[in-house]
Amino acid sequence: MLRFDTLIIGSGLAGLSLALKLADRQKVAVITKKSLLDGASAWAQGGIAAVLSPEDSLEEHIHDTLIAGAGLCDPQTTRFVVEHGATAIDWLIAQGVPFTRDPGSDNGYHLTREGGHSHRRIIHAADATGQAVQDTIAAKARIHPNITLLERYIAIDLITGSKLGQDENRAYGAYALNSLSGEVITIEAQNTVLATGGAGKVYLYTTNPDTATGDGIAMGWRAGCRVSNMEFIQFHPTCLYHPHAKSFLISEAVRGEGGTLKLPDGTRFMPWHDERAELAPRDVVARAIDFEMKKRGLDCVYLDISHQPLEFLQEHFPTIYTRCLALGIDISKQPIPVVPAVHFTCGGLMTDLHGRTDVNGLYAIGETACTGLHGANRLASNSLLECLVFAESASRDILGKSPVKIPKLPQWDESQVTDADETVVISHNWDELRRFMWDYVGIVRTTKRLQRAQHRIKLLHEEINEYYSNFHISADLLELRNLVLTADLIVQSALSRHESRGLHFSKDYPQMLPEALPTVLTPRSYAAA
Repeated sequence: MLRFDTLIIGSGLAGLSLALKLADRQKVAVITKKSLLDGASAWAQGGIAAVLSPEDSLEEHIHDTLIAGAGLCDPQTTRFVVEHGATAIDWLIAQGVPFTRDPGSDNGYHLTREGGHSHRRIIHAADATGQAVQDTIAAKARIHPNITLLERYIAIDLITGSKLGQDENRAYGAYALNSLSGEVITIEAQNTVLATGGAGKVYLYTTNPDTATGDGIAMGWRAGCRVSNMEFIQFHPTCLYHPHAKSFLISEAVRGEGGTLKLPDGTRFMPWHDERAELAPRDVVARAIDFEMKKRGLDCVYLDISHQPLEFLQEHFPTIYTRCLALGIDISKQPIPVVPAVHFTCGGLMTDLHGRTDVNGLYAIGETACTGLHGANRLASNSLLECLVFAESASRDILGKSPVKIPKLPQWDESQVTDADETVVISHNWDELRRFMWDYVGIVRTTKRLQRAQHRIKLLHEEINEYYSNFHISADLLELRNLVLTADLIVQSALSRHESRGLHFSKDYPQMLPEALPTVLTPRSYAAA
């Protein structure tokens, strides 16, 4: 049994920022499935949106976010996040994050522009912002005496009052599997935070790391939390199309700096689809690419930034330039082959402005949460900002609480299970799930396709739950269990929305309803699934 004041499940920007903000006054544990830097935060290329220039304004950032969110953003949350943006950036600068400088700018830093933004407001570290931020934050977390880092551990499930037979459904910690030894440990905590990122691996093609398997969303749902807006899965319009390039995205900032999308014959097509052309929000650009590829039978389209000088490309996009060149693509001379790929989960566990969920003592921050900021479509570079703002907000709430009495927590019981006989079942089901989600629950949807996906998910649920009940657990099994549940929540949400809005486009309901309402799903019971 391990005991901490706060247990944080996930080591992305949200989780590590919160750990650092708590650790001077609390004992904190951070669980991460692989190593500390294997989450999606480190993969973020573009940057962090905040109002940092006198030519910009809070109202314009709020307006841009609301427009991108297709009327579904929560106005209070949006204002809260945007108003705390500059403070969040100041905190990162104080931690030592090496943002790209510009001596000629008002604040000394270079700001770029991305799709959906009316101003240059994206502060960045070249084209590897996430890596720079995570390297800086992780280095501080590793040396803090009050932070215990549990790498290669995967959370199995939350320990809650309802599972202990109590009247109050409070979170008391979690069970976690040591992926290397196979040992299951019990972790007791006054506060538990889900910061596990999104669920991109539920789809066949994604820009997300392998760790993005919807763990926090699934655990929160099983514990009794509501989820919201799970149908809004953001496809990044421009993932590098190459047989040897796994999940490598081409930053939104390439279009922000003048990159144009073209057909194989060199014809530019975005102006046909939207007056904002390449600077339209991601949902518009992804659907336009999907339309042109399906209409013409194309494997990919092309993003052309070759009109910019070589020095400019090497300065602003060193990661992209180097990676493409290693694959035989010189972006200073030729266009980049690109396709859409799943990038961000806009929905998640419902929270308030402090990151609190429906379960007492349980918080959710980052991509795991649905705060209301992103609405029906996330505005580029608002995600890392959300991580920072809610890490600060949650830390204030946690530090202001009095401790509660925690009952005796039971140890993990493996007395009724045996070793698995056919582990190939896991890999087969994983592959089947990701393929039919891509085919049936993609950029363009129909009710019939969604119902087909729902039928297959039901069969997988039954098979996986039987497997989970009878055999020793493994990291692969836990991830598959969470993926199938998350996929079910996505499909349920999509079937319940009888309109097309933002990232959810249905051929059966192509019009947008006059009133924008969130999709909210409530667990049928607090019993473990």
